[in-house]
Amino acid sequence: MRRDAIQPWRYRYWIFPREAHFGPKAATIVDLYAGFWQGQPLGAHDFVISSAEKTSIQARIRCHTSLAPGPGEPVRIEPEYGRGGALQYLAAWDVGRGVVFGRCEAKTGIAAFGRLVDQVMPQAPYCHAERVFWIVDNGSSHRGQRASERLAAPYPNAIMVHTPVHARWLNQVEIYVSILQRKVLTPNDFSSLEEVEGRLWSFEQLHNTSPRPFNWKFDRKQLNDFMTRLNKRRTDRGELPLEIAEQPLKLAA
Repeated sequence: MRRDAIQPWRYRYWIFPREAHFGPKAATIVDLYAGFWQGQPLGAHDFVISSAEKTSIQARIRCHTSLAPGPGEPVRIEPEYGRGGALQYLAAWDVGRGVVFGRCEAKTGIAAFGRLVDQVMPQAPYCHAERVFWIVDNGSSHRGQRASERLAAPYPNAIMVHTPVHARWLNQVEIYVSILQRKVLTPNDFSSLEEVEGRLWSFEQLHNTSPRPFNWKFDRKQLNDFMTRLNKRRTDRGELPLEIAEQPLKLAA
């Protein structure tokens, strides 16, 4: 069975984009990553921040102390654990500089996201920036036009840009969050929530000693190729096609 070409017992989850204006909204994000806004290049005093939340990070207190690795032997983790509570981690990733700002909160929400913004925006270079673009998803903490207005009220140079619905993969900070999951939170073996928070903070400090931006390669052309393939599947299923962004702009050099 392992050699069969079709293995129906294997599966993975996949969310098909369904937002009608997916293409144009996604194009706005990839243009920002390429250094453009509305067809014009970003200036030296423009910055792009990618922000997200990782929720329900538990402190799993193992019923037996983990055993250290030995020659040819992995760490041994006790499967039974007690629950030591959970926290939420909010992160803001500077796309151009590769610097990350994070904080832990008891719960997510408008107030928690506001505290993350207040942590970032008063710092240089953002407090002196001409524009700071905040890329966020459509979570309740920062959904819709009212969220954009809340952001701009104390920080007039801040512009909120929403990813399309079901497009977290377009949010660069999710790459950093996945690194956290692999290198900091796995295996989940903590004595307290304070230890979880300390581990997250230590990793953030370590990263920021020599920050590097991600080498993002997904551009407008690749986006439109993706949308063309997606719309073929939709029309084959009798569904209406999603809107595709215009062909790659002749962006100003």
